[in-house]
Amino acid sequence: MTAKTTVERFRAAIEQSDLAALDDLFSDDTRLYSLAKLKPLEDKQMILGLFGVLMRTFEDFRYVAQYTGVAETSADGTEAPSEVLVFRGTVGGTEIHGIDQLHFGDDGRIKEFSVFVRPLSAAQALSEAVLARLAEAGLVPAPAAQ
Repeated sequence: MTAKTTVERFRAAIEQSDLAALDDLFSDDTRLYSLAKLKPLEDKQMILGLFGVLMRTFEDFRYVAQYTGVAETSADGTEAPSEVLVFRGTVGGTEIHGIDQLHFGDDGRIKEFSVFVRPLSAAQALSEAVLARLAEAGLVPAPAAQ
């Protein structure tokens, strides 16, 4: 599998909301850097669960641009093949602009995934919606009542 093949398969899986197709695209030691936490997620099953929630949370999600290159990874500072996918979508009526940055291992699988979202109000709306759905799915504890 090559990075190019992986990113094509990744885009198709996201655009078709095909969670099962994502499993083979992530390495077993993938790190996912999200907008909600400083420390990365390092549990592949949790990462796949998060993508399932994201697929149910976004409305009108679409990739609008793609850039290919090489970038330094966060995990170990090595350079790796990289793709940046620019996206647009809506969550609860709030328009979201963002990018997904994918770094690939020697086997072509995704070894590091980072998400960046703007504006701040969109990041907050997305974070709240995802946390609620993760709790509903039993993937994280329910937030304490205020």
